[in-house]
Amino acid sequence: MNYFTTIPMPFTVSLSRILLLIVIYCFTIAHADCQSVSVADFGIKPDSYENVTQRVQKIIEHIGKNNASKLVFPKGRYDFWPDGAIRAKYFVSNTSTEQENSLKVKTIGMLFKNMKNLTIDGNGSLFIFHGKMTTVLFDHCENVLFQNIHIDFERPTMSEMRYTNVTEGGVDLEIHPDAKYSIQDGQLVWHGEGWKTNHFHAVEFDTTVKTMRYADWKTLNKSKASEIRPGLVHFETPPGFKPVSGNILTVRDIIRDQVGMFILESKNVTLQDVGMHYMHGLGIVSQYTENITMRRVTCAPRPETKRIIASSADFMHFSGCRGQITVEDCKFSGAHDDPINVHGTNLRIAEKLESNKLKVRFMHGQSYGFNAFFVGDEVAFVHSASMQRFAKGKVKTVNRISDREIELAFEKSVPQNLEPNDCVENMTWTPEVLIKGSHFTRTNTRGILLTTPRKAIIENNTFYKTGMSAILIEADAEGWFESGPVRDVTIRNNEFIDCAYQGGPGNAIIAINPSNKAADIKTPVHFNIKIENNIFKTFDYPVLFAKSTKGLIFSNNSVLRTNDMKPQSTSKKMFDLNACSEVVISNVKLEGDVLGKNIKLNNMGKSDIKLDKNSNLVIE
Repeated sequence: MNYFTTIPMPFTVSLSRILLLIVIYCFTIAHADCQSVSVADFGIKPDSYENVTQRVQKIIEHIGKNNASKLVFPKGRYDFWPDGAIRAKYFVSNTSTEQENSLKVKTIGMLFKNMKNLTIDGNGSLFIFHGKMTTVLFDHCENVLFQNIHIDFERPTMSEMRYTNVTEGGVDLEIHPDAKYSIQDGQLVWHGEGWKTNHFHAVEFDTTVKTMRYADWKTLNKSKASEIRPGLVHFETPPGFKPVSGNILTVRDIIRDQVGMFILESKNVTLQDVGMHYMHGLGIVSQYTENITMRRVTCAPRPETKRIIASSADFMHFSGCRGQITVEDCKFSGAHDDPINVHGTNLRIAEKLESNKLKVRFMHGQSYGFNAFFVGDEVAFVHSASMQRFAKGKVKTVNRISDREIELAFEKSVPQNLEPNDCVENMTWTPEVLIKGSHFTRTNTRGILLTTPRKAIIENNTFYKTGMSAILIEADAEGWFESGPVRDVTIRNNEFIDCAYQGGPGNAIIAINPSNKAADIKTPVHFNIKIENNIFKTFDYPVLFAKSTKGLIFSNNSVLRTNDMKPQSTSKKMFDLNACSEVVISNVKLEGDVLGKNIKLNNMGKSDIKLDKNSNLVIE
């Protein structure tokens, strides 16, 4: 008898199914392996200090052609040099003027273009960049995860030095080992890998009170320099120049010719467990991108470098984005400008061409040339003088006339009541925003700039000694032309510690300051801003400055006096309100010798504010 004939039929079926499952499993494993690409498979080794730029770009192109879903870097150090890098023209918001950088060419370490469903995993690797480079660029990508990677520069374009000896007529500066320099004809010259600094901007860090303030490099730049020993330079300074010994001076070139990372017209992009330890020009710029998540992103120097600055401008810049922006559990320390800036761009109406057609123009010198409108976008027409959105429209066609000017045709006629300098604001490209669980410190400017008409929440964050307002809400059609009025903002459960020592509207910790020329209570700009359950630890008077806001709530907040710094504001008001209505201030807890305890009203009456008796505040 054949052995197999004795096997019962049910077992035969089971065995066949098992064999089939084994085949499917093996195929799946093989298929999964081909979807994951390691740079090691192409001969790239970590810790070689070799230039991997061109070879990594070839691998990225291979991934794109083969629809691989994962790019893996075995843990280690990888060096990226400009040699062999892709150079491509990109217009980036808030970067440089035509005079500063007419070519707009970016030197790109890793360019991901038109790629979907991709994870880039560094396994904790350190990517070191050289010269001036845009480290990573995502151009029209979708569903991208960039994780477990640390990015830094061998020689940052920021030069750092410490005052070690200060006397009448001379100072000694101990220069950080990463800050390369030479002395030519008695003048100190900052230089790096293929560049030198020509336009100077300086910020000084007070190592005692941990503050950042604008500083003077002109005096040192004009003073005779001599080297005492490598890394220690003496300057013969004029009488009266007496900086504080031990403070750290940081100097950079103001030209924003590159950016730290650029995310352009993409969708569903996540950075997770990423360290951006230095960025040149501007930080991580997300431009007209939908759905961005920054989770556990550290924008700060690596501790082992002993540097204090990690970006020559903003850390995270969101321009004209939509969908959901989430910044969660991030750390920000050492920016020469704002850690987070979320905004759109107002374009000024230059000419009415037809009943439904306008010529509009980019107005700020550093923001122009990019795609600001797309067919089908909903727009608002904005009176510049009052910052009022007074009419709506829908884009029918977009015609680029030049880098500065765009011709827009609308499905219906444009409003008849246009005024000089009115603007067009793109309402389609506006995001919801969540910023939570993050820490902001060591910046001489703001912590967060925020303008969006959609729901925004700022919660459970710590703002430690931001130079200007920790949170600034503007809406601007005069200066930076960063749109626009907010409609639903909640600021809750945050801690503010000794902020606004260097300025900001009213020197206030939170400032709401639209650019409307005339503040009229009948035409509010901002609506529905709730400031709840926060702790304000402050050395000075101002806590809140608000202008042209309807539906402003300040409730269940605590204000505590600190004494690390002396009061310096000329405005001796805790609350400074201008043309605001439906204001509620309730249950304000005052602890210690709090300054001010008062509310100043401008262009509004006491009937426009509801104040409970438990707050112990006085309306002036």
